[in-house]
Amino acid sequence: MEELFTPKDIELLDQKGISIEKINQQLEYFIYGISKINLVKPATPESGIWILSKEDRQKYSTLFDTSKNQKSILKFVPASGAASRMFKFLLEFLNDFRRGNETVNAYINRTRCTELSVFLVGLKRFPFYRDLKTRVRELYPDFIQLENDEKNYYLIKTLLDKNEFDFASKAKGVLPFHAKEDKNLTPIEEHFRETLFYQKEDKKAQVHFTISKEHLTSFHSVCNQYPDIDTSFSFQCESTDTIAVTPENTPFRDENNNLFFRPGGHGALIKNLNDLEADVIFIKNIDNVSQNHIIPIFEYKKVLGGVLLELQAQTFYYLKELENQSVSEELINEITGFATQKLNIVLPKDFYKYQTQYKVETLQSFLNRPIRICGMVKNEGEPGGGPFWIKNEEGEISLQIVESSQIDFSSPKQLAIAQQATHFNPVDIVCGIKNYKGEKFDLTQFVDHNTGFIVEKNKDGKPIKSYELPGLWNGAMAGWISIFVEVPLVTFNPVKTINDLLKPAHQPENE
Repeated sequence: MEELFTPKDIELLDQKGISIEKINQQLEYFIYGISKINLVKPATPESGIWILSKEDRQKYSTLFDTSKNQKSILKFVPASGAASRMFKFLLEFLNDFRRGNETVNAYINRTRCTELSVFLVGLKRFPFYRDLKTRVRELYPDFIQLENDEKNYYLIKTLLDKNEFDFASKAKGVLPFHAKEDKNLTPIEEHFRETLFYQKEDKKAQVHFTISKEHLTSFHSVCNQYPDIDTSFSFQCESTDTIAVTPENTPFRDENNNLFFRPGGHGALIKNLNDLEADVIFIKNIDNVSQNHIIPIFEYKKVLGGVLLELQAQTFYYLKELENQSVSEELINEITGFATQKLNIVLPKDFYKYQTQYKVETLQSFLNRPIRICGMVKNEGEPGGGPFWIKNEEGEISLQIVESSQIDFSSPKQLAIAQQATHFNPVDIVCGIKNYKGEKFDLTQFVDHNTGFIVEKNKDGKPIKSYELPGLWNGAMAGWISIFVEVPLVTFNPVKTINDLLKPAHQPENE
């Protein structure tokens, strides 16, 4: 497909560090499609999800507390992109409201935008309301005399105006999410508060944010207020950008006839994760913070960390034993039981017919991998993405986190399996990225490159298609050892729209 590209295109690819082979592979995905995931069955408490007793939770929490001083620990927070999706319905209101010709209620009825009703009813409960109202009064001296519709219009306009609060263009991480003791707190600050569970005496807690370059200054402005936290940043690498195509699957070109690329999605962050140095890495999204539920959040973070440390220690012990020249069948059987019963590893069907040396090599191959312990929340009735047993193209069965877009809902069998799911993925993960010799794994070697996504987007009013890399906790970690542990719903408090800030988890406790 090289004939599709001009010398100028090749130069651009070289600048971004993208090979022509990689682009050709992406073009093939657009032309031939990407196979959907083959679900075998949902992961459930009976098969693949740990349900821990109070005694177990105490054991793992204590293990983490007593071991953390010997480990380097870091929190990894994906925080790229602007908060525009949070304010989508408000942006649409400013664009579509027939000001002067209809009331706000008429607009809500016409567009069926019930989100706007919720926003307006709860307006005074948002942490930014006081500052917003003060600024609107400065801009519009007759604000007090205005009708409610006009007041609401000006409040929303000022909230999103590029020259005023400009919230939709800012990073989610720097927005005021919570009000506490007359101070507004950002998600960055709430993530800092969460570091208490792994802080060590006389050592700074480490937090790493993956952000967009244009938001670095705003992140620094918050982080610099907390010198007791060791904060670091990285950007999504340009070499992980993916080419966009027209509906006809030819490379899309902008008004200057240049190839157009889009960020490869959160799966690109496997490279950022791969660059970090830590024994234990907790992963949690920037918007999943809480005003109130800090005690159970701390408890279950330590529980997940304790599970990792216990399983990792046992795995390392067995890998060292497998290096011995003479490994007994008894020990092989013991390790096999651990791998299948504790680590969810499905060995080849004819494994038990193998010669001893081949069994050893197979166990080494399955055990010598990065490990992730993933919190899973009970599904409240919504079918879709979450933990499943899947079968890949080679016929290998493994435990994976699957997104809804990867599931073939047109297949009655696949739909039925998806609807049987008992849990979903809140992105509450703790990772071990070093091997039993203390060396870092090359995480890029454990990616299933056949699990990306094709998404439809828009560029300058024209439809385009884009390829997103295998998701960070989906295909990008497909080759990891995966353990799923049930965690309570109170540990999952994402803010996908501005109205989510009205939920109890984000409101002062005395309300």
